[in-house]
Amino acid sequence: MEIRFLGHAAFELTDGDTSVLIDPFLTGNPKAAVAAEDLSPEAILLTHGHDDHIGDTVSIAKRAGSEVVAIVEIANELKKSLEKVHDPNIGGTITLDWGSVKLVPAWHTSTTSKGTVNTPAGLVVRFAGQTIYHLGDTCLFSDLRLIGEREAPIDVALMCIGGHYTMDRFDAVEAARLIGARQVIPCHYDTFPLIETDAQAFKGEVEAAGISEVIVLAPGEKHSP
Repeated sequence: MEIRFLGHAAFELTDGDTSVLIDPFLTGNPKAAVAAEDLSPEAILLTHGHDDHIGDTVSIAKRAGSEVVAIVEIANELKKSLEKVHDPNIGGTITLDWGSVKLVPAWHTSTTSKGTVNTPAGLVVRFAGQTIYHLGDTCLFSDLRLIGEREAPIDVALMCIGGHYTMDRFDAVEAARLIGARQVIPCHYDTFPLIETDAQAFKGEVEAAGISEVIVLAPGEKHSP
């Protein structure tokens, strides 16, 4: 299984046959590694409704026939444009042909560009024998420990570190400690000036504390857990 960082908070998970996209913000993303039309995923998973996360979901899903998983309020909005939409709420799990995705809490805000207010989520994805936890946009909160314990073992945590709109790299070190993933891939940083940070310093602090291995990916780079 490969994880490809597409820039900002967007990732592609693939096992060679199946492609799963998370938060495909590509058009308008200055760090995007690919164009939306280059991707044909079986599924698109969304953490929340901000434009830098919903991104190109509708255009990709329409063209590729992708299934979409999003919290119920976003799902209801997307059902006006798309056919294959799943609508869990926090705590709900959707099982598809390739694996499953569970929505877990994240502390943030979320309103779509069409005005749909919704609750942000993290995503626990079971895919190709691995457990991948995309934290979504969140601050540091103590229940990350509970998520880490309940979903253990977590192979890879995809973790925001940019600050301003989410937790910064200092709080993210504690988040990594609470979750206890085998590996951490930082995201949601350096896309715009407000969220510029030092990912290598984050890596150094996490690894020096013996918490997790940190894999810093440039947009477009791949990692096999």
